[in-house]
Amino acid sequence: MHYYRYENAEVSCCYKYLMFSYNIIFWLAGAAFIAIGFWAWSEKGVLLDLTQVTRQHGFDPVWLVLVVGGVTFILGFAGCVGALRENICLLKFFSGVIGFIFFLELTAAVLAFVFQDNVREWINDFFLANVKAYREDIDLQNLIDSMQRLNHCCGAKDPDDWNLNVYFNCTNNNPSRERCGVPFSCCLSDPADTVLNSQCGYDVRKAVKGEWMNYIYVKGCIPALEEWLPRNIYIVAGVFIVISLLQMMGIFLARTLIGDIEKVKFNYY
Repeated sequence: MHYYRYENAEVSCCYKYLMFSYNIIFWLAGAAFIAIGFWAWSEKGVLLDLTQVTRQHGFDPVWLVLVVGGVTFILGFAGCVGALRENICLLKFFSGVIGFIFFLELTAAVLAFVFQDNVREWINDFFLANVKAYREDIDLQNLIDSMQRLNHCCGAKDPDDWNLNVYFNCTNNNPSRERCGVPFSCCLSDPADTVLNSQCGYDVRKAVKGEWMNYIYVKGCIPALEEWLPRNIYIVAGVFIVISLLQMMGIFLARTLIGDIEKVKFNYY
């Protein structure tokens, strides 16, 4: 009497629900990012007047939140529904986009390493362009203030970069009270201060340059970031490694699930 072992032609529940669990987090996170982005726009009145989007001259951080949220939401949706419905098309879309994003990240890292001077110049120009638009968008203003306070810096290369802003420039015909000043985020922090002095940067640049260091940070944010990166290279590398592992895990789960589904279809037909 002969016994035959039949291959189990079923989709692995382990991979299926791992794939679903992996993506439900990103799906919900993407939805949260989109909600936060539209909430920020509603607070600024952009939703009531969409022409504000085209009138902005600086970088609006809400755009970054919406783009990241949108991509995360779409990928999370494709992964969740593709896993639950065993839809090969959605799973291939998911793994393909994740693979493309991973390729872009590697390409950007290599290009940034090879063309360091060009990247430094681009970042400098980008920062200066947003210095000009500092008062035009509250989110941009908060972003620049946070960067200057956290890195103990002022301007892109030095505090004089604030001459590019219409409110802070030192021209004689500038009627602004902030003339020849800097934002409060450039001021030296005093742990004893319990109330934020938003006027601490007024008239600072009217003094002799040698005295600026007594009141504000004199180092530019580009040099400050260049010094920060080598000190925290292991943290930065660790973050990129974790992101890369998560992406590779997603691709592995999707491709494994696709293989199981195709095997079941082959055995069925």
